[in-house]
Amino acid sequence: MSQPAAKAARRADAQRNAEKILDAAVACLSRNSDASVSEIARAAGVGRVTLYGHFPSREALVEAALTRLLAKGNAVLEGLDLAGDPRSALRELIESSWLLMAQASAVLQAAQAVLPPGRVRTLHEHPEQRVGDLVRRGQSEGVFRVDLPAGWLVSLLHHVMKGAAADAAQGRLDQADAPRFIVDTVLAAYMPVDRG
Repeated sequence: MSQPAAKAARRADAQRNAEKILDAAVACLSRNSDASVSEIARAAGVGRVTLYGHFPSREALVEAALTRLLAKGNAVLEGLDLAGDPRSALRELIESSWLLMAQASAVLQAAQAVLPPGRVRTLHEHPEQRVGDLVRRGQSEGVFRVDLPAGWLVSLLHHVMKGAAADAAQGRLDQADAPRFIVDTVLAAYMPVDRG
């Protein structure tokens, strides 16, 4: 094998290892926000030295895992048409991304334990703003309640998604039912309240 071909093969191996490590980090941190580097390396099928060759610290690995999940979630959101009826847009958003958002919440918890708060906010800002914009639009169009702040309604959505993911992981909820349960719960909670 020529030297350039050998270098390319090593780069491809390194890239595959980095992907396996990130996949394992997301899976492990989604189950346990305190997952150790050793656990993650074992789950990835690599040694700690290999893991540290790609991610110099647990903090760097947690940040990379959160960044990866948020990028996946953002790609899903960008592919959605959220311009129509806010209730339909919210339904589509939940059905297409609930699992990713729930995983991101679990990894976010790990990130909050090891990264500076400003860094966590920066990483989470864009997807959070998109959902917030949808909720605020629903409020301005009179289809979502206005007696509670949009930020609280967005937090409610995340908590319901995270709870559904935990229930599905523990066998208390069929994963196929989760999107419908989340949609029905959240839309009921977002319903305008007539206090007259």
